[in-house]
Amino acid sequence: MDKKRDFLFSSESVTEGHPDKIADQISDAILDEIMRADPMGRVACETLVTTGLAFVAGEITTETYVDIPTVVRETIREIGYDRAKYGFDCYTCAVISSIDKQSPDIAQGVDTGGAGDQGLMFGFASNETSEFMPTPIALAHSLVARMTEIRKSGLVDYLRPDGKSQVSIQYVNGKPERVEAVVLASQHSETVSIDHLREELTELVIKHVVPAEMLDKNTKLHINATGKFVVGGPQGDAGLTGRKIIVDTYGGWAPHGGGAFSGKDPTKVDRSATYMARYIAKNLVAAGVADQVTVQLAYAIGVADPVSIFIDTHGETRFSIKELETAVRNIFPLTPKGIIEHLQLRRPIYKATAAYGHFGRTGDTFTWEKLDKVKDVKSALKL
Repeated sequence: MDKKRDFLFSSESVTEGHPDKIADQISDAILDEIMRADPMGRVACETLVTTGLAFVAGEITTETYVDIPTVVRETIREIGYDRAKYGFDCYTCAVISSIDKQSPDIAQGVDTGGAGDQGLMFGFASNETSEFMPTPIALAHSLVARMTEIRKSGLVDYLRPDGKSQVSIQYVNGKPERVEAVVLASQHSETVSIDHLREELTELVIKHVVPAEMLDKNTKLHINATGKFVVGGPQGDAGLTGRKIIVDTYGGWAPHGGGAFSGKDPTKVDRSATYMARYIAKNLVAAGVADQVTVQLAYAIGVADPVSIFIDTHGETRFSIKELETAVRNIFPLTPKGIIEHLQLRRPIYKATAAYGHFGRTGDTFTWEKLDKVKDVKSALKL
């Protein structure tokens, strides 16, 4: 974004009980079970959830056995759909699976260390927040995470698992100045009044998450704007793995290559190379290369090295693209094998990524958020 411009920008997020996110978490829970016993397993697992049904399909090659129905039901239970009155019930829903092995035509290219598919992947980082994320998506994730927190803690007893957020930020001279609008939607019980729900979500969620200095008398709050959200989850809308890729990344602020993450083992560069692109961008920004950086990596199926690297500093650096590309190639491993080893991706870490975004997170799971290459970047570029 042009730092001299004034503009509004909006991003959205969804709770872990949103139908698409249920599907993502199921796919990644199955991946985790395979990674736990067979780190070399090949997984491309897709999930569909709808009223009373979870359908798992895909291509999986592994030396271990996974009790898919149990994994599916436990994931749904942890999310909070554990009784029929919520419209989806982990104990009584049907679970169907249709799994084949990975195509040998694909395997012969991956077995030699090549990428599992062609594709282009983007990473982004900005220094406008402590998470190195754009403000709209950072706040949107925090809002839905807070809704889940007050539901699961019992602080409120009428919220249900499904929910969404949307945040519109007013930028002045390219800097986040204030919140123009917050949109919240939460599934709820029949018994709560809309006025009570709006009052509590304002106090317990919005004012808890959004810095007070960013809220003013002109900030618009839209909470359950239709007035009723009782029917939700898979009963209200079918969910599919990979249908929230903008929520998973940067809320629309940065480009997206189109590939989804959940349910894919790290030989799929859709996932692993996107994590590496974020890792590169974040370390470049933290090193002072620019206030915001976008990185594109592109791969060919069966080929180990990326076919192209593009680094965009949005006009804010004294370095040429060639200088930055050379530094990146020398500092960061970019083959699928190198990425997997450096970021420790053959571990059961993926279910935690499947809600509230893959980036801007903390903890040992999110190795691509580390800033351990800052010194190397500064040294290479003489910063």
